[in-house]
Amino acid sequence: MAFSELETKRVEKAVGKFVEEHRPPPHIRHELDLSYRINGQSVEIFEVRPRWRGAPGKTMEQPVAKATIVRTTNLWKVFWMRADLKWHAYPPTPQVGTVDRFLSLVAEDKHACFFG
Repeated sequence: MAFSELETKRVEKAVGKFVEEHRPPPHIRHELDLSYRINGQSVEIFEVRPRWRGAPGKTMEQPVAKATIVRTTNLWKVFWMRADLKWHAYPPTPQVGTVDRFLSLVAEDKHACFFG
């Protein structure tokens, strides 16, 4: 089940604030930017960069972090993308209680899993 309208607004507010605080300076955002999307019960944070070859004006996305709420436990599962391009549970803290705690983990990036 997707987020309710109220839940969506809360998540958008928290993640939007995180993204604004961690975006690169305005003068390089055409080369590197940070964004997010909400899809179903998940929130995904990703970098946006121009494509390297053959597609001027086209961009590509590089996943940074993902969290999915599990309704039965009311916990957020935390994921990072490994080199195999699949989402894996974040080993030090695979679950958190709030989206704000998820964002704190991503900002801290203690093990260099999210931003490398």
